[in-house]
Order: sequence, then C-alpha cells, then structure tokens
Amino acid sequence: MNMNLDNVTIVLKGPKFPGNVGSAARCAKNMGIGKLIVVGNRDLDDEAVRQMATHVSKDVVETILHFDTLDEALAGFSWIVGTTARQGSGRGPVVTPRRMAESLVAISQENTIALLFGPEDTGLTNDDLRFCQTVVTIPTEGFKSVNLSHAVMIVCYEMLIARMGEEEKPTPKLAGSRELDGMYVQLKAVLQAIGFLNPENPDYWMMHIRRLFARTTLQAREVKIIRGICRQIEWYGDHKERKNP
Repeated sequence: MNMNLDNVTIVLKGPKFPGNVGSAARCAKNMGIGKLIVVGNRDLDDEAVRQMATHVSKDVVETILHFDTLDEALAGFSWIVGTTARQGSGRGPVVTPRRMAESLVAISQENTIALLFGPEDTGLTNDDLRFCQTVVTIPTEGFKSVNLSHAVMIVCYEMLIARMGEEEKPTPKLAGSRELDGMYVQLKAVLQAIGFLNPENPDYWMMHIRRLFARTTLQAREVKIIRGICRQIEWYGDHKERKNP
C-alpha cells in the first residue's frame, strides 16, 4: 500500500519569513505533496515567496490557503502531526519522522492529514500541540532545532519513503479535529460536574485524557457514542437533582 499523499497538507503556523514559505512549498512539491496552508501573518511578500518556491512549485504557491486561527485551519483534518524540537512532560511522547510516516500509511488512505510546523523562532506551543494526535521530533546532533524548510523536507521525505511500506489495511474514516474538539469540550464539562477533574488545574488532566484518546484513532461514530454517553450523564444528573431538590 502506498502513502496517499493527496490527503496530506503542510500547515505553517505564523511563519516569519516569506522565503521559508517558498522553500517549504518547493520541498513539499519535490516530495509529492501539493497542498499548503499558512496560518496568520497574511503580510508576507508574495514575490519573495514565489522566488524561493521557483517555477517547480508554482502551483503549490498559487493554491496556498490562508487562515487567521489554527483551529479554523485544522478543522477539516482527521489526523494532525505536530513538529517540535522541545520536549517535556507537557508536550507529550514524541516519535521520529520515520516512525510517524510508517504509522500513517494506512490512515492516509481515507483520512486527511495535516503536518503542522510552528514559527521559526518559537515553534509550536503546548496549546498548539493539543490539536495533534502525533508529535514528531527530528533527531539531531548538537543544536536541536533545524530551519523550517529543512524540517518540512525531512518530514515530507519520510512520508514519500513510507509509500514503499508493506501492505496494510486502510484505516476507516476518523473523527475530524472539530468533532474531537467538541467532544473534549463536552467531556470536560461532564468531568467537572461529577468532580473528576481537579478544579485548580482541569486543563492539566484534560491534556492526559486527550493523549489517551489520541492513541485510539477515534472514528466519527465513536465520537458520537462518547458524546451520547456524556449527554446521558448530564441528563441523569439533572433528573436526579430535580427528583431530590
């Protein structure tokens, strides 16, 4: 089974330099990926972007989509991969680009995938990474971070190489980012209502719950089941309160 690169999109959050956007477009095109999203920073010099992209990736540059917020940009994706040079307990377990790509071959058959990269100076924040089911770190010797376009090239290269992986069964249609976010909002409200979450830091515990569900590749119908359970818990609590005022 080959990686379905038609379902893969590069997402750049807040890039600082137009040259890096152009270089990222060229890297993506060279590795067989033809879609690019830029989040924020709509003031980049278009000519500088085109110069670095060259004529090879002209079509990628001309079809760049722009969004103001990350949640809007990622709403239509079923699987989101975040890239980071920094590691820590708040950023989740990380994998190498190769392992990430191998794991996405089956998922890419019927699901849209976003490869998310942060700004050149700060990278993705912990809040950005909450959208991601997979977090990737590029192994380096010495200085941990690499140039934005270099990171795009490495990750895209591994996606291309993964096309030669062994035959796998396609992964069914997964829940999209917006569906998952709605589920987490509802789940957080229910868990707060029943006293499960620490009221002093509920987001810390929700981060671990997000990681738990991220490992299960939730399908859309499974999200509906979980939300149905939440609604039933809410109904039961309201019914009991009315019955025993």
